[in-house]
Amino acid sequence: MSLFASLLLFANTTLSAYELVASCRTMIPADVELNGRIVLRSRRGIPLAEYDYVLKRKSGETDLKLFDDKGRSVDYDRGGRILKTDVTWSDLTLDYLWWDEFAFAEEGESESVHGQMCAVIVMRKGERAVKVWVDRKTGALMQAEELSKGETIRKLWGTRVKKFGDRWMANVMEVETVGSGHRTKIIVEDMK
Repeated sequence: MSLFASLLLFANTTLSAYELVASCRTMIPADVELNGRIVLRSRRGIPLAEYDYVLKRKSGETDLKLFDDKGRSVDYDRGGRILKTDVTWSDLTLDYLWWDEFAFAEEGESESVHGQMCAVIVMRKGERAVKVWVDRKTGALMQAEELSKGETIRKLWGTRVKKFGDRWMANVMEVETVGSGHRTKIIVEDMK
């Protein structure tokens, strides 16, 4: 989709949930390599653990490698939180954006996030549910919350944006497990 077509599309605030999700998907590079850090911090910002990561996505396949502070490869569970941080596989890959079942949230289809009017969409896959806020003007994912029995159990939001080549994207994101007493920062340092 051309930039002009995208701007025309988002000038209209009556887009369907499908159109908003489709646009959000186009903002995620199909083939990409991200390099960065995952930093687990206390509520006061004191680092508790730090890992380097390399995430590669090519032809629909995603590979994630984690390294400790000595550069050694670290094993992790792909099904849950990664190495006792607040981060999951879904946070890094945004795989929930490709789930087939989604609709506007019942409590209202628009809310403001960082001053941007966003559509609120609930994505579902079996028992899993994620609520996402998509900027109506740009189609960018602004924040996400993992739900369990209708209650928020984890939150993800961007705190900084950076330009990589000709693409703007969040390069610092925060993830918090509700009630955990800590947060995890995902930092994207390089994108190829």
